[in-house]
Amino acid sequence: MQASPEFQDLKRRLRRFVFPMTAFFMLWYGLYVLLSTFVADFMATPLFGDVNLGILIGLGQFVSTFVITGLYVRFANRELDPRAAKIRHELEAAARGNQ
Repeated sequence: MQASPEFQDLKRRLRRFVFPMTAFFMLWYGLYVLLSTFVADFMATPLFGDVNLGILIGLGQFVSTFVITGLYVRFANRELDPRAAKIRHELEAAARGNQ
């Protein structure tokens, strides 16, 4: 089954989503770490009250994590789950036929 075109298509679709999102998040996180390390004065720029730019960008890390998770869930529900269900159904039908 792993060599089947349907399974290969499922893996290809997963990779096309996961790799770019992972790269985006790692770059975004790396930028945050680099800014925090090398331009601390910039990150300490006050915005309002006790909130500075570093805190806002740090909270942006959490927001981006939730956004990416939501995008993945929507993508999986629309693209991956129907294909995986079809493959699972074919495998179960083949297993019942061999018994």
